[in-house]
Amino acid sequence: MDKRELRVPRVFGGISVGSTGKFKKITKTGISSPRPQAKGRKEVKLRESARLLLAFARFRESSKQPLAYGYGPGSLRELRQREFSRLAGTVYLDHAGATLFPQSQLTSFTNDLMENVYGNPHSQSISSGLTHETVEHMRYRILAHFHTSPEDYSVIFTAGSTAALKLVAEAFPWVSPGPESSGSRFCYLTDSHTSVVGMRKVTMAMNVTSVPVRPEDMWSAETQGAAARDPDCQLPHLFCYPAQSNFSGTRYPLSWIREVKAGRKCPVSVPGKWFVLLDAASYVSTSPLELSVHQADFVPLSFYKIFGFPTGLGALLVNNRVAPLLRKTYFGGGTAAAYLAGEDFYIPRRSVAERFEDGTISFLDVIALKHGFDALERLTGGMENIKQHTFTLAQYTYTALSALRYPSGAPVVRIYSDSEFSSPEVQGPVINFNVLDPSGNIIGYSQVDKMASLYNIHLRTGCFCNTGACQRHLGISDEMVKKHLQAGHVCGDNVDLIEGQPTGSVRISFGYMSTLEDAQAFLRFIIAMQLHRSDGQPLPQTTAGEAGAPSESEAQDAVPATTDRCSSSPQEEAPTASRVCNDLPSTVDAGGSHSPPLMATGTQQTPSEKAVGVLDGGLGPHVITNLYLYPIKSCAAFEVTKWPLGKQGLLYDRSWMVVNHNGVCLSQKQEPRLCLIKPFIDLQQKIMVIKAKGMEPIEVPLEEDGEQAQICQSKVCADRVNTYNCGEKISSWLSRFFGRPCQLIKQSSDFQRSAKRRGKDQAVGPTATLSLVNEAQYLLINRSSVLELQQQLNASDEHGKEELFPMKDLISRFRANIITSGTRAFEEEKWDGISIGSLHFQVSGPCHRCQMICIDQQTGQRNQNVFQKLSESRERKVNFGVYLMHMSLDLSSPRFLSVGSQVLPVLKENAEHHDLPASD
Repeated sequence: MDKRELRVPRVFGGISVGSTGKFKKITKTGISSPRPQAKGRKEVKLRESARLLLAFARFRESSKQPLAYGYGPGSLRELRQREFSRLAGTVYLDHAGATLFPQSQLTSFTNDLMENVYGNPHSQSISSGLTHETVEHMRYRILAHFHTSPEDYSVIFTAGSTAALKLVAEAFPWVSPGPESSGSRFCYLTDSHTSVVGMRKVTMAMNVTSVPVRPEDMWSAETQGAAARDPDCQLPHLFCYPAQSNFSGTRYPLSWIREVKAGRKCPVSVPGKWFVLLDAASYVSTSPLELSVHQADFVPLSFYKIFGFPTGLGALLVNNRVAPLLRKTYFGGGTAAAYLAGEDFYIPRRSVAERFEDGTISFLDVIALKHGFDALERLTGGMENIKQHTFTLAQYTYTALSALRYPSGAPVVRIYSDSEFSSPEVQGPVINFNVLDPSGNIIGYSQVDKMASLYNIHLRTGCFCNTGACQRHLGISDEMVKKHLQAGHVCGDNVDLIEGQPTGSVRISFGYMSTLEDAQAFLRFIIAMQLHRSDGQPLPQTTAGEAGAPSESEAQDAVPATTDRCSSSPQEEAPTASRVCNDLPSTVDAGGSHSPPLMATGTQQTPSEKAVGVLDGGLGPHVITNLYLYPIKSCAAFEVTKWPLGKQGLLYDRSWMVVNHNGVCLSQKQEPRLCLIKPFIDLQQKIMVIKAKGMEPIEVPLEEDGEQAQICQSKVCADRVNTYNCGEKISSWLSRFFGRPCQLIKQSSDFQRSAKRRGKDQAVGPTATLSLVNEAQYLLINRSSVLELQQQLNASDEHGKEELFPMKDLISRFRANIITSGTRAFEEEKWDGISIGSLHFQVSGPCHRCQMICIDQQTGQRNQNVFQKLSESRERKVNFGVYLMHMSLDLSSPRFLSVGSQVLPVLKENAEHHDLPASD
């Protein structure tokens, strides 16, 4: 069926959504017309929407075709619990990116490796012979899976579908243009993966013309008779297209293979013989492919798309009639029947697989395929069942998503599709969309992704390595792509909107183990994110353990706490060693004058409150009200009233970090309980004391032992850093607390991590260095900005009685170093720099917030409202606070920052200046 398919009404839970998107009530006699709606009247209230979204049984009953769900008598929920227990509390919706392997597949494979000896197949030993025979058997198994045989196709193992495409580009018998020939043509559908489009660089080197073909042109191309082709012209041309778009899930007609090869439907009108490459990587992950019927010349694929494991292994299926035409220049180990080292003599092996598999293939990964096929067939009964199951979920979700409306009747999402999900023959289990606000403006995909992560929903955003489809569906011109690049946007980043125009979209996709609960959790998330504002109700609450709800374990070991001026917990008496701020010597402070140190006084009024004389968020003198450092990255704050500066910022700020067993830095995004780890620094004794509830305090020296420290390589925000391990004792302490292997590492004192320049006009010097921070040396927030957010959050509380978000708790969520007061809310975003006494700082840009601000720093529990409200109030940019860098810093004498010091901002040239602070 082509694009001009029959459009059928989309029926869902008692509500039908036609092509106009209007709701129609389903009656016993048919579908009635919608009643007139008063302006501003809600079409579907939030609770009604939530109820309708769960009406899966009614949705199936109303379908005009049978809809399959699950795989026979066994419960899909039981399958998930048995084979995918790691998904508990997680909604995984990126199966088009990479599906997941079942536990039994991995267990079976590891048992195979433990029970057998597999040697290099390029030998004659018993173990080598076993490997060779097993690999050959897998070639037969692969061909049988695609309903063909070794008589028709050969299997060439590659590193993935990209490597398979590159092989075709290099080996295809291209003919360059000359006096007697116009040359070959390389044609590809614009809705193709980057790896297909990249083939044109190979053809360009041979002066072969590349022609992008729009899907509309192929759909509308008239089928010609056989007489239109010149049988005497054998000039080879290649047409590439995907069986399924990895962007939208559109399934293109497999009939094109036969029509193009026969010359009845040509991408371009040129004489010659057409060959077809069918990019099947996305399609075969959830659908059967019968190569006995649809005999493409080349079929690249990646096995992890089907089985989840192994990764890094793919294949090129080559039609044996085409194989003799392929050319090869390089030859590697295992491909030669004979060759001479001293002269140009080389005879390739006979089979096409042996000729093109240079070197030793990844034979253990090939052996793993056997267990992938076994598990897939045992759990699902085959690809046809997977095709029907995943389409049912996709059609259900698409119908529900299309039905969501704001009170004005405006749609909540804009879906990018060439079908109305009427059949699995025209649509795969992929839904691509952008979320809209009530005015119809697109909400950036990065913000949607951050919100989804709060619900533990894993989806995909961007352009998905398919710029052609992205441009076509989003209306992005070639000039706009180049303009976006000049603005700093590159593929894969989080720059989602430029001048209000989207640079990409959101994609969800289903796999064979996806469930109805996954789909409903996603739909509840969209309702909670957008429609809760339509009737003034708060976000729907989900229960622990429910799909899409925050995991119960995230609140485990939570302990409420507040911080005093020198300790992370005023409830606990800090050890004398940690009261470093009481014992700082009288020295030159930030203002250059000698002053006694500020003292902490337990739970009484703090020095900052006395010095400043303002209430939380109140507008008074423009001064520093609080100072925080975070010795261990992502762990609790250490609040001080006066602290020395180092070359990288506040001394010892983010000098340590916790890493997992693979050496990867842990943050509160993965491990919220990091905020329950409380460090205290004693400069005099040169130690850091680390506390956590239920654990004995432990000490770590502030500096490494140069003789014993072993330097290792780590990464922070893509930057390489030299670090050293702080020892087995603290590693064991952390591992016991988190219940998994962890280590504490510290940035090496002699390693210089250079700061990146932000923007064209920033004055950060080339010698500016960073600790283990993400972006800059300091982060500053304004109490008035926090107060405005607090008022918005508490106003949205339906009870209106208790203060849900105390000022101090909100401040702690933003994990800033410097807190100031005495200026308007968000006035700090107009600053070009600030001066604090003799110290001068450059504002290097706003802080783009992530989902970590939703974590209560006292308990480790999540609350989505903070990110949600900030996103709404800041017009979806979610900026809060500004980054600071030293403009210049002379450390020939000690320098300090102190609570109570005056802050003098320097406005940007075009910023509007307010002489008087606004009233509350």
